[in-house]
Amino acid sequence: MTGKIALVTGANGGLGVHVTQAMLNAGATVVGLAPKIQQSNFVHPGFIALPAAITNLDAAKKAVESVIARWERIDVLAHLVGGFSGGQTIAETDDTTWQRMFAMNVDNAFHLFRAVIPVMRKAGGGRIIAVGSRQAEFPSPTVGAYSASKAALVSLVKTVALENKDAGITANVILPATMDTPANRAAMPGADMSQWVQPSTVASLIVWLAGDASKDITGAAIPVYGRAI
Repeated sequence: MTGKIALVTGANGGLGVHVTQAMLNAGATVVGLAPKIQQSNFVHPGFIALPAAITNLDAAKKAVESVIARWERIDVLAHLVGGFSGGQTIAETDDTTWQRMFAMNVDNAFHLFRAVIPVMRKAGGGRIIAVGSRQAEFPSPTVGAYSASKAALVSLVKTVALENKDAGITANVILPATMDTPANRAAMPGADMSQWVQPSTVASLIVWLAGDASKDITGAAIPVYGRAI
C-alpha cells in the first residue's frame, strides 16, 4: 500500500487500532478519523489524526475535503464505526434504540459514501471497505435493531459496488463474529473468548481488500466467523 491514502473511521477503536497499524505497516498514509482521536495515538510518520464525528452529510464532506486539500485524493475508505444494543425483543424495542442503531450502523456509512464516492470516481478508482457483523445474516433473539441495521449496511455496500463498478471502485463488507476487543471482554466476561475472532485477522483482510490484488472482488459480504461458524 505504499503511496496510498487511506481514511479509516474509528481508527482508535478496538478494531481500528489494528487496522490503522496494519495499514501503516503496509506503507499507507492513514488519516484516522474518530471523535476523540489524537496524534499521539500512533507514533508513525504516516499517521494523521482527524478528530471528527460523522453525524450528517456536511460533517462527512468537511472530513473528506480536509483530506483532499492535503493529498488531493482518497484511495481507500475503511469504515469501522458502529454500535451495539441488545437485550430487547422486537416487541420491546423502543424507537430511540431502533433509530440509534441505524444512525450508528447505517447513517454514518451513508454520509461517508456520499462524500467519498465522487472523489473516487473523479480519480478513476478506489476501495471502500465496511465492517458489519455476522448478525446481518444470522440474527439472534433480542438484538433485532442491531441485526437489522447491519443487514441494511450490507445492502448499502452491495448497491455502492453495483453503481460504481464502471469507475474502478470496489466496495465490500466484512461480517465478523464476535471480535476479541477490550470492549467485548468487558461486556461479556463469562463468554468463551477462545471462540472469538482476532481483530488482527480482520485487519489483515482489510489491508488485502485495500490493495491491488483485490481488484476483482466487489459487492462481497465476507464472513469471518472463526470458531463461531
